[in-house]
Amino acid sequence: MTDIKGKTAVITGAASGIGRATAVALAREGARVAAVDLDRAGLAETASRIAAIGGEVTTYLIDVASRDAVYAFAHEVESAFGGADIVINNAGVAQVATVEELAYEDFEWVMNIDFWGMVYGTKAFLPQLRAKGQGHIVNVSSVFGLFAVPTQAAYNSAKFAVRGFTEALRHEMRGSGIAVSCVHPGGIKTNIMRNARFLQSVQTTVREEAATGFDRLARTTPERAAEVIIFGIKKNKGRILIGPDAKVLDIIQRLMPASYGRILFRGPNNGGLGMLTSGEAPKTTV
Repeated sequence: MTDIKGKTAVITGAASGIGRATAVALAREGARVAAVDLDRAGLAETASRIAAIGGEVTTYLIDVASRDAVYAFAHEVESAFGGADIVINNAGVAQVATVEELAYEDFEWVMNIDFWGMVYGTKAFLPQLRAKGQGHIVNVSSVFGLFAVPTQAAYNSAKFAVRGFTEALRHEMRGSGIAVSCVHPGGIKTNIMRNARFLQSVQTTVREEAATGFDRLARTTPERAAEVIIFGIKKNKGRILIGPDAKVLDIIQRLMPASYGRILFRGPNNGGLGMLTSGEAPKTTV
């Protein structure tokens, strides 16, 4: 069981959504929070919410896609707090485009933040946990790290990679005192779709419809997601599924690993946006 009270918890992507809610929840549990993001205003709001509950937080403007910046940040945490105890690599972005239309620059943008940012955060802080002989690393993947979606090749690639990296690390850390968890959120009410990069051929109206449809489809609040993550940390759960949709989709993928697309993506190929704009959860008898 991972203790949280009195521990130093690092969390990236803490300016909004799951990151902010988890930072607040960690502070409520008595952790010293090191909150990371590039959104200065969002970080200030997160800090304000933590201060309102009497929590302890320090904010850092860090680009997780920069290895040097992440390692310098890890050194700061070690100097200020004696090292991290809990590391949550949560920062993530999305790109909507078919493989044919996907620009290399956009693919690299997603991978640099979603995958390499997670790798840097893990490897920069792992020596600190090793030195203490205990700790917890939490890497946030997605349900899109369990199954693939049209127009999400970059995001799928990153989140599948997060899953593979984290599961390998969990096996390596067995018996070390360091717990490792991989988080797979389903539809969470965050701004990830509104902040996503869309393929050039998608008009502004379609972009807005996709974001609005995602809002209708997302049934779980960031606060509820944070509760599940905190519970998973305390119980040292290796896999943390968030939301009933994540659990159902996980079952579908397990039962139909090669043909789940027939259920999830019905009708002609419309670039995959139909699933996002319909506002309907996948229909299944599972």
